[in-house]
Amino acid sequence: MATTSAPTVPGTILRAGLTCGVMDITAAFVVYGGFFGIPPVRLLQGIAAGLMGARAALAGGFATAALGLCCHFTVAMGAATVYVLASRWIRALVEHAVAAGVLYGILWYFFMQKVVVPLSAIRPSPFNLKLMLVGIVIHIFCVGLPISLTTASRRKHEARVTSM
Repeated sequence: MATTSAPTVPGTILRAGLTCGVMDITAAFVVYGGFFGIPPVRLLQGIAAGLMGARAALAGGFATAALGLCCHFTVAMGAATVYVLASRWIRALVEHAVAAGVLYGILWYFFMQKVVVPLSAIRPSPFNLKLMLVGIVIHIFCVGLPISLTTASRRKHEARVTSM
């Protein structure tokens, strides 16, 4: 007889973070590459520029693109960690996962724009309503919802396993 084990908190964070990270970077490649013509390597170097500045990031080639990808997934894991841990105390994050995910995506977008980017080595860019709306939509569907729905699914599975 096979045994079913409950999902662990680290396992939930890993699954939610990876799902979010893959979806978010794919959306960035499609939107910023497809519509704005930014190649994937340049986009990833732009992420690494937050740590090292634009000139150094562009000069680093594939190495800084890899650093950018690592930074991207570190942020995705951070977003997942915050949500998964908060969901252990705030039941509404699991019970109303869709609404919570939409709100979390919007909150995470503004956290990145108003806290992370200003603390980085990236120079500020002028406000652009179209880019803000695109960013919010990406964060709703590729950050907030994947994290909230993964968390809710894993928590429901956990509840079923522990009630057996």
